[in-house]
Amino acid sequence: MARCRTAALGGHVGKCLDCGHERIAYNSCRNRHCPKCQGLARARWLDRETDYLLPVAYYHVVFTLPAEVAELALANPAPLYDLLLQAAAATLRGVAADPKWLGAAVRTLLVLHTWGQNLHHHPHVHGVVTGGGLSCNGQGLVDASPRWVACRPGFFLPVRVLSRVFRGKFLNLLRAAFDRGQLVFPGRLAPLAQATAFARWLAPLYAKDWVVYAKPPFGGPGQVLKYLARYTHRVAISNQRLLNVDNGQVTFRYKDYAADQRQRTLTLTAEEFLRRFVQHVLPKSFVKVRHYGLLANRQRRQRLDQCRRLLLVATAAAGLPSSGSSGLTEPAPGQRCPHCGGSRIVRTAVPCSTPGDTS
Repeated sequence: MARCRTAALGGHVGKCLDCGHERIAYNSCRNRHCPKCQGLARARWLDRETDYLLPVAYYHVVFTLPAEVAELALANPAPLYDLLLQAAAATLRGVAADPKWLGAAVRTLLVLHTWGQNLHHHPHVHGVVTGGGLSCNGQGLVDASPRWVACRPGFFLPVRVLSRVFRGKFLNLLRAAFDRGQLVFPGRLAPLAQATAFARWLAPLYAKDWVVYAKPPFGGPGQVLKYLARYTHRVAISNQRLLNVDNGQVTFRYKDYAADQRQRTLTLTAEEFLRRFVQHVLPKSFVKVRHYGLLANRQRRQRLDQCRRLLLVATAAAGLPSSGSSGLTEPAPGQRCPHCGGSRIVRTAVPCSTPGDTS
């Protein structure tokens, strides 16, 4: 990321055939944690996601790990982040399938975030869920001849129930991971490696209220797209929030949720800033955006077709912006000369400054 868009990664020189103006453009690093490299990936992902939208209300649900568990997750990022996503998906699936609350299999998209505004470790999952789904039994199996079951207007599922179910499912998964020897306990966590100590550590977590937050429904599928554009490819901090780097100090802007979301500034040493940032580098190949329920890969097309027929629409994109015209895909840079506006640009490759280094 430090070499992103620098001579170290090579690039190309664009020369305008109309006015002769030349401009050099260096290559991107394409790292998924880089704040400069997410625009194109986000646009392509949104084009695909548009095809999965349904003309129904969508709800935003957030599942957060308690601070005690977050510390363990920092030492075991891959297994615990995976458990977090599994538990959140199982909670939504189980509560929604319960005929007492909805009795339907819903469409769920989950996105893992690990940071707070001040870059502290704060693992949580954002969920975008349809306000209804296909009728199913208590285990979540869709009926042979399903009907569409909609939520009550403005109400998805009870937050208190979601919180307690989420707590139980995550802690059961965590205990099973411990029994399988999948967890490590470095530093001050070392005493928890003993089974009796780990059981004592778990006990108060069952009595604690876990935070699950449900926001009001989106205004429509178009707003869902805008939300997804903001959240799915977001990284720990954007360039726009960085205010100053000077004399080994980094100053950035953050939103203080404890003070009515006021904008504040925070100055850290460069070492502390980097320490906080690298906490949010995900394990290699870890998938942070996942589909569940009606969007599960195995029967996605079949289930979406059933939903569309039951909702009396021809396609999920009916009345929605079509791919490439949503207004979210920015035009590729460098298509026109910045000096004269001409479009006849000839590009010549520029090699990396360090031979053979393209990482």
